[in-house]
Amino acid sequence: MSAEEPAEGAPGPAEAPKTPEPSGVDLARVALRAAKEQARARGDAAQQKKQARRGGLRSGARADVRDPLPLGSAINRLITERGWETPAAVGGVMGRWPQIVGDDLANHCVPQKYDEDERVLTVQCDSTAWATQLRLMAPQLVARLNEDLGQGTVRLIKVLGPGGPARRFGPLRAPGSTGPGDTYG
Repeated sequence: MSAEEPAEGAPGPAEAPKTPEPSGVDLARVALRAAKEQARARGDAAQQKKQARRGGLRSGARADVRDPLPLGSAINRLITERGWETPAAVGGVMGRWPQIVGDDLANHCVPQKYDEDERVLTVQCDSTAWATQLRLMAPQLVARLNEDLGQGTVRLIKVLGPGGPARRFGPLRAPGSTGPGDTYG
């Protein structure tokens, strides 16, 4: 017998071994498993839609103030409830001062405070020359800030010159004189 000839009773090259086809019970199990997976996927999708529609997770059966919120939403809610929109926006401007006014001006002028009632931004400069420059640029800067923050947020920019040396009261000082303060703003 040669190696190419099939043995008696063994399937030939045309006859490959067949896998048994699933019977009725096996078909039912496969169909049931597929149906369960599809139902689970539909249920997960429906639950995610429902959660998104009602605003996320809940602490009980109905929406409540105690329900968990994403951090950004909680901070925005707190800012709105307390009426901190304008101070928060101006605080953001103070943090982005170099991008708003440019690096050259930001190196010499620093925002100090914002008066919300008067809508005045106070800026301190390190020399009288930069203070004068900022006073000349104030209308354009107010327009740029209002464009960024909302119209009417900043009405006026109050420019302070450099703080001079401490004024000392002593025996050689005339009462009421300003002394060397004339050169500081």
